[in-house]
Amino acid sequence: MKIVSSIIGALGIYLLLVVYLGWNVYLWVETIAPWMNIGLFSFLWLLIAFSFFIGRLGHRWLAFTIIGSYWFAFLQYAILLIPLANIIGLVLDLKDEVFVLGTAVAILFAGIFAVGSYLAYSPVLRELEIEVEGPKQEPLQIVIGSDFHLGVLSGKRHLKRFVDRANRLNPDLVLLAGDLVDDDPIWYARYGMKEEMEKLKSRFGVYGVLGNHEYYGKKIPLLERLMESSGVKILRDETILVGGRFYITGREDRTNGKRHALGLLKPNQDLPWIVMDHTPSDLKTPIPLGVDFHISGHTHKGQMWPNHLITRKVFELDYGYRKIGSTHFLVSSGFGFWGPPIRTGSRSELWSIKMNFKETK
Repeated sequence: MKIVSSIIGALGIYLLLVVYLGWNVYLWVETIAPWMNIGLFSFLWLLIAFSFFIGRLGHRWLAFTIIGSYWFAFLQYAILLIPLANIIGLVLDLKDEVFVLGTAVAILFAGIFAVGSYLAYSPVLRELEIEVEGPKQEPLQIVIGSDFHLGVLSGKRHLKRFVDRANRLNPDLVLLAGDLVDDDPIWYARYGMKEEMEKLKSRFGVYGVLGNHEYYGKKIPLLERLMESSGVKILRDETILVGGRFYITGREDRTNGKRHALGLLKPNQDLPWIVMDHTPSDLKTPIPLGVDFHISGHTHKGQMWPNHLITRKVFELDYGYRKIGSTHFLVSSGFGFWGPPIRTGSRSELWSIKMNFKETK
């Protein structure tokens, strides 16, 4: 009963917010489209506001999923900008200048969406050089990507950007740190992304792990088959020896409450040890176990400003590189995006890591 009451309360608050924002938008729309009927506007507005939920009803409602994704970006900044415009209007006695205030806010939105789309769809290459202890061997060139959220808005064209850039680096190893698809892998299959992914080349192979969104989609066996046929080996709580040179451990995401403890996955031989764990929820355990390089994603660095303030509080390391003891940690903001194809607090990225080896004394 408490859950039902909480849901009803949350929907009530959400509806009040939608009405408040909608009324402000309507007042502005009326100045540029006086023919707009309040009834028609209200119907369209509510349809947009609940479009994401409508899209969850099934694949045939795909258009609503797309609209709903952009709605989330609008909603976040509308909550910030529209009350600010109201306050400015009251303080400067511009309450009758609805057109001026509304147009100024609309221009700001256009700028946010333009810049945000550019940062989402124009990935940048980050480079890092690290040194780990192990048998003397030639450096290892690693390419890392995470949080592709491949689906409708992060599609084949965006995946191609990753494949092309990764292949130009001629990597020894490619690691994909979870959330490869946006819940349902059906779009990966339907939009021909398999053909693009299988072009990804690496000397020692391409390995990936599951993220929380693979669990949300509840089609993990299908995802594994699709990735296997694309040349990506999904590691699920397993440790493998690669080329006789180093170990890779791929952990189940913490969404799986039955995942193994990292200690159970520790290799026996004293070779460099790389661990992929989608969510950077535990930076303490890997250190005494002797993990050399620990890779995560998940946070998107908040994706849209100022959400990074939240991720910074939630995670000990929500983005970037840190060395603790002899363990190197890396958290990527991701190559794709969740929800709107908008990034204002981070940028889509892939990492190029040069791993050097220092002989153990």
